[in-house]
Amino acid sequence: MSTGHFRRVGAARPSHLMYTAGVGALIDLPNFSVLVKGLEAWSHTGLTDYVIDEPRLRTAVNRSLQLYGASQITELRSAPWMEGADNSPKDWAAQGVGVPVTPFPQWLRCTACNLLAPIDAQAFTFVNNNPRTPHEAKFVHDCKPGKPLAVAARFTLVCTNGHLDEFPYAPFVHHGSPCTKMPRPLLRMKDHGGNQAANVTLECVACGEQRNIRDAMGERGRRNLPACRGRHPHLGTYQPDCDEDATLMVAGASNQWFPMTLSALALPPSKNANLADLVEERWAELQNVTSRAAYDLLAKMPPYAYLKDYDAVPLIAAVEAHQTRLDGKTGSTAGAVVPADLLSPEWEMLSSSPLPDATDDFAMESVTVPDALTGLFADVRQVQRLREARALIGFTRLDAPDPEAPEIATPVRLARTSQSWVPASEVRGEGIFLRVREDVMAEWEDRMQKSPAMQAHREAFARFRTNRKSDRLRGEFDPMRGWPGERYIVLHSLSHLLIRTISLECGYSSASLGERIYAGDAEHSRTGILIYTAVPDSEGTLGGLVSLAEEPHFERIVRRALRDAARCSSDPLCAERLPRDPADYLHGAACHVCLFVSETTCERGNRFLDRRFLVPLGDESDQVLTPVGLRP
Repeated sequence: MSTGHFRRVGAARPSHLMYTAGVGALIDLPNFSVLVKGLEAWSHTGLTDYVIDEPRLRTAVNRSLQLYGASQITELRSAPWMEGADNSPKDWAAQGVGVPVTPFPQWLRCTACNLLAPIDAQAFTFVNNNPRTPHEAKFVHDCKPGKPLAVAARFTLVCTNGHLDEFPYAPFVHHGSPCTKMPRPLLRMKDHGGNQAANVTLECVACGEQRNIRDAMGERGRRNLPACRGRHPHLGTYQPDCDEDATLMVAGASNQWFPMTLSALALPPSKNANLADLVEERWAELQNVTSRAAYDLLAKMPPYAYLKDYDAVPLIAAVEAHQTRLDGKTGSTAGAVVPADLLSPEWEMLSSSPLPDATDDFAMESVTVPDALTGLFADVRQVQRLREARALIGFTRLDAPDPEAPEIATPVRLARTSQSWVPASEVRGEGIFLRVREDVMAEWEDRMQKSPAMQAHREAFARFRTNRKSDRLRGEFDPMRGWPGERYIVLHSLSHLLIRTISLECGYSSASLGERIYAGDAEHSRTGILIYTAVPDSEGTLGGLVSLAEEPHFERIVRRALRDAARCSSDPLCAERLPRDPADYLHGAACHVCLFVSETTCERGNRFLDRRFLVPLGDESDQVLTPVGLRP
């Protein structure tokens, strides 16, 4: 795509760019695939209202980026979009508004003659005559009347450092040597099908040399591949000193791109907030409060009314102290940065008493816990209004990122140069907040210390971490780092049971719901679950979810969820499942029939789930959290 000449080739929802295919990822279009380019290529010129204001999330993003040596960001921006694009697509495209992409892989194959050539070999023509039908964009080959379609050759090279590159078709066919007939030969790709593995023959048109793609697959095939060139095509850069082995991957594979995201709920300012935390979270608002006059001026404005809850003198001192830290006068280093805790303020607000004052972004109301459920739940609350902001800070390839163990995967930056913003999105919705009784949870947790089933989960997690340890890890390695704890597993399992049942009761699909688990740690024990609508349209605010927190609906939902958990159509295989050595999967009695939900719904990728801790699946009823009166 040349500068100043843009063509619209498709559309994607904001959530798709955050969680499925954002910067550096491949997006499959009807006729070819494209790669989302880095932030330098994005343009918000001429647009307004693209900044998403969420101080807590902005602070968390900066702390996370500091861990990787990146610069400070000042804005969270939504993807560039212009109203009326569908009515005047030519004007819209001419201004360059939208998410920029480039064709990738850039080797194409003719579907008629099997010609394989790079996109710049002038063998193919790009066709997109009607700007109102971007789905018709395609490449064609003029080899016969009708100009048959040319599609992307589907093989790529990746490495665990996050690099992505074209497959070296010509050197591979000629075993690393140049073609004896011409320097840039055309090839042919013949797919023979089969059900064992890829069976694709590559043939040089010039010299007739042939080779099957299977020679590049598996551990043995890596010896036939060149060293990784360290390419980041979304940035247009190379890192020639990459020391990782290149791996053959089919374009569009699920482990080609993993997002690194952060999300936070918009909360009312807390009157009990620490001044240093308040200033750090709301630095963009408070950085100019360096005098009493500035304080008095802002405090009179409605958006800054919360300042009246704080004395001017200590607040001004906190602003000055934070500015000193930013200037580097305290001698702090990036290695000493601690990731921001996004869940603690949310837990404190959701479980607070009395309830916080309602705002445009947050409103909550307590409801009576049904008598039959008081043995399990201490509190049930309707979150009538909420706003969740999400930010993309990077991505990984091959290895999924783990927020509890960031060294397990190598992050890739979204921009070649320092940027003052990162992509973000926001959703508004409603939810139900549940707080399990602390005494019931503590007693169950004590029992689980000697439970063989829970011990199997701990050992499986250690194997999971060990098996994903790579040469990138240096020094001491703790295989239990990132273990979420026993109470997380039972809260997470309960959340999934309720989500599956709620989706049948309230009309929302399970993919429209999200979860936040507040399990805390050894020092700060928590027992909360927030189930909320997580879609960026009006479907999330129709009231169908919060109404289920009222009697008699909530008791019926809980009983139905536990009754469904007692039986799974995959039993006895599902009920008997535990991750025994050498298995390293992170779930027990859980599967797509009983506990798994969509990837966009679960915060941990359907890991750390086991329904045997909620309902008895055999004789081991002593490991069940729920009271006897609720068990099916």
